Amino acid sequence: MFSKACKYGIKALVYIAIQSIEGKRVTLGEISKKTDTPEAFTSKILGTLSKNGLVSSFTGPNGGFEIGLDKMKTVRMSDIVSVIDGDEIIWQCPLGLSGCSDENPCPVHHQFAGIRTKLTAMLESTTVYDMATELKSNIQVLLR
Repeated sequence: MFSKACKYGIKALVYIAIQSIEGKRVTLGEISKKTDTPEAFTSKILGTLSKNGLVSSFTGPNGGFEIGLDKMKTVRMSDIVSVIDGDEIIWQCPLGLSGCSDENPCPVHHQFAGIRTKLTAMLESTTVYDMATELKSNIQVLLR
């Protein structure tokens, strides 16, 4: 459902959050290695997340990425998805048909409405902090 970039972005941001809770700033290389994501692609994704204020990046010998506790409690999955994939992932036709609408529905349009509502609620209610604290106890799910 989400693009590869979005999945990588979520994994990277959750890993950064887990490390930030421990008071650690992490480098791009560490993030890429630990989350098994391509470094160049991860760099581009993190640049987008940083530019949009979802994560902080620092240059220099002590550089890397971190996210403050207050920020991780306010950044929601919907923010990450919106920045990387855009909002159309939620509102597009599940079959990819361009003419699908309430007035001209595709064969699964009305059944998908309930799924869309639940998906939107999950994305809006789940924060980076929620994911980080949940995965912290089972970090192997996140790591390669």
